[in-house]
Amino acid sequence: MKKLVMNILLIVIFFVLQTTVFSRLSIVGVVPSLMVVLIAVTGFMQGDKPALIMGFVCGLLLDLFTFRILGMQALILCLIGFVTGQFHNTFYPEDFKLPLLVITGSDLAYSLMMYFFAYLFRARFHFGYYFLNICLPELVYTLFVALLIYPGFLLLYRFVIKGRVKEA
Repeated sequence: MKKLVMNILLIVIFFVLQTTVFSRLSIVGVVPSLMVVLIAVTGFMQGDKPALIMGFVCGLLLDLFTFRILGMQALILCLIGFVTGQFHNTFYPEDFKLPLLVITGSDLAYSLMMYFFAYLFRARFHFGYYFLNICLPELVYTLFVALLIYPGFLLLYRFVIKGRVKEA
């Protein structure tokens, strides 16, 4: 029950942060993908099923409130949640490299799938422009934000999921 409440609160907090606060803190029109970070960390810490469900809910929220093709982001974020959940068995709280690598790969996959579904289907073939001006800056910004918030996720993981603050 604690995990469910925590996950719902995280979805609401990250959705509000991504759509309000960070949209005002955009750098050259680029906003970090906080929902991708949330789903990747959830998959990494809790497994594929919670991340799959969280990916669907986050994607549906983004689809409804950003007026994209309904279901596109839900499908993409579900897939990202399932794939990142496969790394659950290799989760060690002390290791920062693998989670950041998973977040980087997730954001890159999200950006490429968004290009494929949102731009390529509309005959916009400027992949080089999209990759250099949208994908890479978003990746760097998302990774920077992930570096700042990942320790908070670890604390939450130890406190809520494991039921203790310090490792035994």
